Amino acid sequence: MSEQPGRLEQLRFLERVQAADLDRTRRWIADEQRRETERQRGAEHRPPRPDWLLEAGLNRDAPAVYVHAGGCWNAGKRSRGVARDVALRALADGVAACPHCRPDTALGILD
Repeated sequence: MSEQPGRLEQLRFLERVQAADLDRTRRWIADEQRRETERQRGAEHRPPRPDWLLEAGLNRDAPAVYVHAGGCWNAGKRSRGVARDVALRALADGVAACPHCRPDTALGILD
């Protein structure tokens, strides 16, 4: 029969396992700190959100379908930032105002 390891040997083994766990946890913390720093740096260097958006139609040649306020949750992926005068001109030319963010009201144009 093999002899059971002594209490001191068991505690030394436990110490090695816990030291490895602590090292791994410290690496995870350092990795997360790096990611958080990168997120903050990205947020600081992100261009400002446009005040007005123009949502294009389904293909390249289709006319715009909506004018949105810059923070509209319903602006599609085909939206691009435009200046105030471009948004006003689009509304005057018959492009629909988004029914959710109501850029026509924000721009002072009422239906």
